[in-house]
Amino acid sequence: MRRLVVTAFLTLDGVVQAPGAPDEDTSGGFASGGWQPPYFDDETGERIVGWFAGAEDFLLGRRTYEIFESWWPHAPQDGDPIATALNRRTKHVASRTLTSVDWDGTARLLEGDVPSAVRALKDRDGGELQVHGSAGLVQTLLREDLVDELRLLTYPVVVGPGKRLFGDGAVPGAWRLSWSAAMPRGAVAAVYERAGELRSGEFTLESVPVVH
Repeated sequence: MRRLVVTAFLTLDGVVQAPGAPDEDTSGGFASGGWQPPYFDDETGERIVGWFAGAEDFLLGRRTYEIFESWWPHAPQDGDPIATALNRRTKHVASRTLTSVDWDGTARLLEGDVPSAVRALKDRDGGELQVHGSAGLVQTLLREDLVDELRLLTYPVVVGPGKRLFGDGAVPGAWRLSWSAAMPRGAVAAVYERAGELRSGEFTLESVPVVH
C-alpha cells in the first residue's frame, strides 16, 4: 500500500492560499497572495526538493493542477528535480468540472467519488502518492482519514481570511512529530505522521509542578 503524503505551505493562522504570487489564487477575494517568497532560502529549497524525490504519482485538485500545468511544462528540466518529477510522473486530478486533462499524456482524471478513487490509488504498490496545494482536496482527504503524513512549512506571517489547511469539517485525530527544523529566514519545517485517535487528559493539583 502506498503512503499518501500532503505537502503544504501555510501561514501562522493556517492559510494555504496563494503562497507563491499575488495573482496565484484570488478566489474569494483573497488579496494577500505571494506571502512565501520573502522567506524563501536555499535550505528551504533543498528540503522541498528532498520531499519531491519520493513521489511516484501526484494527486492534485483542479485549481492546483491548472496552476502547475500553466507553469511547469515550460520550466527547464535540466538540473531541476521538481520540474522533472512534475512533468514526467502521473498527475491524478480530482475535479467535478473538468472533462479532460492533458499534460503531455501524464495526467488522469479521477473517476467516481474522490475518497473511493484515492483508496484505490493507495492500494497499489509503489512509492508515495503526493498532494501539493489543493486545499479543498486536502480537506476531503483529511475528513476521510486518507492522509498518512503531513509535511508542513509554516511561515511567520498572518494573513487573515483565506483557504485553510484544516476546515470546519476537520476530524479529531492525533499526529506524531517525526522531524522538524527552523529554516534560515524564519519558516519552520515539520513532518507529522498519523498517530491514531485523539487522546485526552487533564491536569490535577497533584500533577502540576510547583514553581518556587
